[in-house]
Amino acid sequence: MSQIGTPENPLRVAVIGAGPAGFYTAEHLFRAVNVVTEVDMYDRLPTPYGLVRAGVAPDHEKIKNVTRKFDATAANERFRFFGNVDIGVDLDVSTLRRFYHQIVYATGAQVDRRLGIDGEDLPGSHSATDFVAWYNGHPDYRDLEFNLKASSVLIVGVGNVAVDVARILCRTTDELAATDIADYALQQLAESEVKTVFMVGRRGPVQAAFTNPEIKELGELQDATTEISARDLELDPLSEKQLAEKPDRVISKKLEIMRGLVAPAAETRSKRLVVRFLESPIRFLPDENGHLGAAELVRNKLVEGANGRLSARPTDEKEVIDVQLAFRSVGYRGVPVPGVPFNESWGVISNNHGRVMDGVDGTLRIGEYASGWIKRGPTGVIGTNKADALETVEAMLEDAESGHLLQPETPEAVAVESLVRQAQPDFFTYEAWKRLDELETQRGARLGRPRLKYTSREEMIAAVRS
Repeated sequence: MSQIGTPENPLRVAVIGAGPAGFYTAEHLFRAVNVVTEVDMYDRLPTPYGLVRAGVAPDHEKIKNVTRKFDATAANERFRFFGNVDIGVDLDVSTLRRFYHQIVYATGAQVDRRLGIDGEDLPGSHSATDFVAWYNGHPDYRDLEFNLKASSVLIVGVGNVAVDVARILCRTTDELAATDIADYALQQLAESEVKTVFMVGRRGPVQAAFTNPEIKELGELQDATTEISARDLELDPLSEKQLAEKPDRVISKKLEIMRGLVAPAAETRSKRLVVRFLESPIRFLPDENGHLGAAELVRNKLVEGANGRLSARPTDEKEVIDVQLAFRSVGYRGVPVPGVPFNESWGVISNNHGRVMDGVDGTLRIGEYASGWIKRGPTGVIGTNKADALETVEAMLEDAESGHLLQPETPEAVAVESLVRQAQPDFFTYEAWKRLDELETQRGARLGRPRLKYTSREEMIAAVRS
């Protein structure tokens, strides 16, 4: 057999997951000098882009422009997309090993971490991820129901996802109608009776995870007032010390923006968004029907840990607020890929700088790698995945050069395509996705919107076949 990585015998790679981490991995592989690579990308959804399609807020359309780079990668003649193929269901990892020299898992962090408090599972209590996927038209979440008849909502967490949820709840119908939000979500949000949204963070404003553009945007909503109390912006001694020892212009600007929200707008608006710090829910309380009716919050204080990190500790100060709908947004974790070692404590695939490790004895698994959030945990922004993917690809190319590869029985591209057609006849090629993309854009244009999404697999399949 000729050397692997030549035009006659290309390095065959399967990438599981069609989000940013998967595309950046493919991009780096194609840029490799003196190595010819063929990439087959799999995703359980018919559509690519991962959280860029299903996670980025619909009113942040510019962020989605990154998909142009992904399309450029997909245009490579050695790239193929197998959408609507669920690894672990339609095909398993052991089967893929028969066709590829290397496998990369780029499946992201798909579920929210739990709060671990009483009442967390009451009707009306949800994960933010579920809500985000719902209003973005994710096929697996389109049929979820949220009590938008609630007058008061609690969002637990002060990261960018929490801010996205708050903003969508507070936008006017006209604001949302100019986006690619799922049509059913637009209709239900138009009938929303939400008047007050509380967003609470367990630590102080200095530690808030949202970015400056995100918090600034909350002060620019058309028909909602964003309020922060002066008390919540008083820095505790530990935070003051932290800023004095390590001045941070970004944090200083964040505090400046938030101080501008202390005095609410003079004009009357339909909704209030109340941002509160140093508070945590300690239990959710039911109403007379057994649904979420209130939340008990505790005031926290910051203490310094052994590693210098400031953490929240509860005080004796407590408060009960009426809320009929709650979303937790306190971190995310990956979901195990069947047959792949998984670190349950960290919620990631066990790996060493991208090389998958056996969870029992820590030995490296030949030819298997991880990239993105499933590799490092849910940190960073979309672009962070580019450097992360490069680290993984460097390990892959090093292993390919040294011959540490899987030994596929049938590495020919035609062989695995035949198998996919048998296992999932309704798989999507990239050409099928581009056709769907065109149809969605045309549907949206008729309504003056960026796109009108198809939100079920059946609709997507029917659309590209018509």
